[in-house]
Amino acid sequence: RRLNRRPAVTLLDVFQGHVRRWPRRPLLLFQDEVYTYEEVERRSNRVARAFSQRLQLRPGETVAVFLPNEPTYVWTWLALAKLGCPMACLNCNARGRALRHALGAAGATLLLASPGE
Repeated sequence: RRLNRRPAVTLLDVFQGHVRRWPRRPLLLFQDEVYTYEEVERRSNRVARAFSQRLQLRPGETVAVFLPNEPTYVWTWLALAKLGCPMACLNCNARGRALRHALGAAGATLLLASPGE
């Protein structure tokens, strides 16, 4: 039923509803760090603001993301969703021809990667 609604309910909508209902409830546990809904919301807002102001990202611009599985990935994804930028998720283990193919297929205007990548 949710998919039939116009406009459709997105994962970002669901996340923001959880932030309103349970701001201090844990959302992520990474190693020995716990991040609440409120903390993830705050961090993703900061990232969205930086992407918008410093990188001048605009809605509709596809961004390729080449990050390892860590909390930064979550607030990067949320920030891009808040800006209306589609995210092309690249496997951080891809190298060589596979990575070149993925980048070409993404049609991204920007690539975000961790310093180690």
